[in-house]
Amino acid sequence: MKPQNVSKAILAIKPVSWWRRWWKKQNPVKQDRFATLAPIAAVLLFFTAIAFSFWYLRVEEIDREQEAVKRDVEYSQQRLRLLLLERQEQIMRLARDISNKDVDLKEFSKRAETLVVKNPELQTLAWVDERRKILAIQTTPSALINQKWRVGEVLKWGESENSYTLARDLMQPIYSQEDDGSLSIGNNSMGQENYAKNVVLQLHTPLTNSQGRFNGVIMAEYAVESLLRYGVPSEISAKYAVSLLDSDGNIIAGQSIPKRIRVWSFMPGISGQNNEFEVPVSPVGNGLILRAQAWRTSQDIVGNGFFWMIGALSLLTAWMLIGNWRHTRKRQQTQKELFAETNFRRAMENSILTGMRALDLEGRITYVNLAFCQMTGWQENELIGAVAPYPYWPDEDREFLMARLEEELSGKQTSGGFQVRVKRKNGSVFDARLYVSPLIDANGQQTGWMTSMTDITEPNRVREQLAASYERFTIVLEALDASVSVAPLGSEELLFANKLYRQWFSNDTHGHLNLVEKAGMLDIRTSETEMDDVDALAGLPTESLTVAPAERAEIYLEHLDKWLEIRTRYINWADGRLAQLVIATDITARRQAEELATQQAERAQNASRLITMGEMASSVAHELNQPLTAISNYCNGMLSRIKGQQIDEKDLIWALEKTSHQAQRAGQIIHRIRTFVKRSEPNRTPSEVLSMVNEAVELAEIELRRRNVRLSHYVAARLPQLSVDPILIEQVLINLMKNAAESIDNAERPVGKRHVELRVVPKVIAAQNTVHFSVTDTGKGLPPQVMGRLYEAFFSTKVEGMGIGLNLCRTIVESHQGRITAENLYNADEVVGCCFSFWIPATAISPH
Repeated sequence: MKPQNVSKAILAIKPVSWWRRWWKKQNPVKQDRFATLAPIAAVLLFFTAIAFSFWYLRVEEIDREQEAVKRDVEYSQQRLRLLLLERQEQIMRLARDISNKDVDLKEFSKRAETLVVKNPELQTLAWVDERRKILAIQTTPSALINQKWRVGEVLKWGESENSYTLARDLMQPIYSQEDDGSLSIGNNSMGQENYAKNVVLQLHTPLTNSQGRFNGVIMAEYAVESLLRYGVPSEISAKYAVSLLDSDGNIIAGQSIPKRIRVWSFMPGISGQNNEFEVPVSPVGNGLILRAQAWRTSQDIVGNGFFWMIGALSLLTAWMLIGNWRHTRKRQQTQKELFAETNFRRAMENSILTGMRALDLEGRITYVNLAFCQMTGWQENELIGAVAPYPYWPDEDREFLMARLEEELSGKQTSGGFQVRVKRKNGSVFDARLYVSPLIDANGQQTGWMTSMTDITEPNRVREQLAASYERFTIVLEALDASVSVAPLGSEELLFANKLYRQWFSNDTHGHLNLVEKAGMLDIRTSETEMDDVDALAGLPTESLTVAPAERAEIYLEHLDKWLEIRTRYINWADGRLAQLVIATDITARRQAEELATQQAERAQNASRLITMGEMASSVAHELNQPLTAISNYCNGMLSRIKGQQIDEKDLIWALEKTSHQAQRAGQIIHRIRTFVKRSEPNRTPSEVLSMVNEAVELAEIELRRRNVRLSHYVAARLPQLSVDPILIEQVLINLMKNAAESIDNAERPVGKRHVELRVVPKVIAAQNTVHFSVTDTGKGLPPQVMGRLYEAFFSTKVEGMGIGLNLCRTIVESHQGRITAENLYNADEVVGCCFSFWIPATAISPH
């Protein structure tokens, strides 16, 4: 807004109070319209609010009842789930003891009898072998009359056979439902008798032999009625009609409530159905559903006296509103147009952010706006009528400001304005820029001067900060231990270079272009002839380049004898040109340290293999002694029989074949050891998991047999290939299995508990496909104080250990982008072993 227009607007604002009085008398039309519609709308809203309140209260009451049912059903489902999980854990513990041959038929009968007696929901517990034959069975006394399973019988085709087959195929516990052939009689809420088939819940828990193969199942039967009786808390059974349903919605245990008919069921959000909730019973997962239905405990809204009282009060209130509406209709209508005009003028006055001051021809202040008062802190009544020196002039600038005022009054104003300092009422000072223009009245006569004032303190502060920031930025760049240079694309001009760049490449652009060229990054060089043909920057996406991440590369400069890390990105220079920023950092020391660390890691890997084979030397000698002794015996036997001329050609061939077989066996042992120990560079190739595991197991079994430790291993089928060095992975597996055998030997476990298990399975970790290796022993585990230092170099719990085994294992695994972990295994509070596991990312998704 120009100063002349602003002055006219200010003069128009002055008589606003007179306009307001005139407006109230002259514009009654719009106020009448509002007065006509507002009370009617209020009555309608009032009745709507009353109806909504009753509806909301009823819906909230139903929701509370539904939430209570849901909470209690989920609590009951949790109780049932914990009950089933507890029994499943006991049965799985019994199955594990049977698989480890710690329990025979006699011991099974005792433990099964204890489980059945102590747990009334458990009806039958049977041991079925791999040929589906029942070896032992224990049944509750109440179920002996209808017992359908007998020792020596074979499982019949049906649901039990299907569950048995599924447990065998999946090698995990399987739940199923089965009709036991009898009928149960129950009552519903109306006292009528219901007849339903008795359904039992079966659990098939697989058994395995020492090789991890299927060896039968432990079959347990739960009585569904007993599960409902002992699994659901009594206080919930008293509050609700609780029942168990099958997958088709048929009741197999408990009771139900018939559907209710309610008066308010036609309203949205209010249903005529019972407040009920259903939830599947986990971990069954086969269609067994727990349902609870709430008994009716509240009245309908219409039957409540509170409803009729509120209705009468609502009618009285509506009558009073309509009466008030008749008295206020005309008064409200007359105020509409007055408010519109008043608000328009007030908005125009308050929207001016520039401080405005009007002077008469003698220099007396005749007007100041709200923004001027807010800038200076002085009130309007304190400034109107003031003459120079004005109260907002700083004392030290009075002579300068007086001279500027004389120039202003004489008409010598500057078109670009001038900068002065202004003092606020609290004594603080700020910078301002003043613009002066003549103040012309409606008759075209000059009545004074209008001055607009803008606070420029913040722009001045920002400008000073930018100058200081540029100076600090330049100092920092000059002190950096990295070379920084900026050059425009398509030109050999150097826009910026810090001190280190000038030391390395002088003060020209050839060093910048040489760094870009050797790093293989974008470099646009143009000549005059090329520029005549085509624009070298044509098609270059400048916007995406300036926001793209920096490129990185490592190069070696012979003339500097240094390794440099080059980072570049594209920036818009101050003049708008697209430029390339290059930062070169000296990384010679880091590269030398990385090469030294690589060499040391290779030496440590070979030393670890030699140490491992040194520790296994006696076991290897014993392993080689067996085929050599057999060869010696065969040769001596043939020699003595040849001397006595008591051997024929058939026996001679047989003895030579045996001798050849033993020699080949000894050669294979030596070949495996030589392949494992020989020094070789790391060579990552697509490798089969099964072959690596077999090689490691064959070498480790020598040590395990010497320590009288049994080894079992399981490798999942159809595993993807791994891009690894197979010798290094075999080294990790051998170290872990050897450590497991030593832990068992040190723990002095009995023969039945001297067992090491190796498992290799696929697993998804952090959204990527991996192959997971785990080695589990039955030793005494790891002390808590050892866990934190487990992978430290030269830290060992062994008397003669060097402390590089586990440290090297972690280095090998992490070099293959994997992770290794260790944890103790517990039985209650007792440590019963330890598990070392690691995973390697898979290079192929599809199995082979």
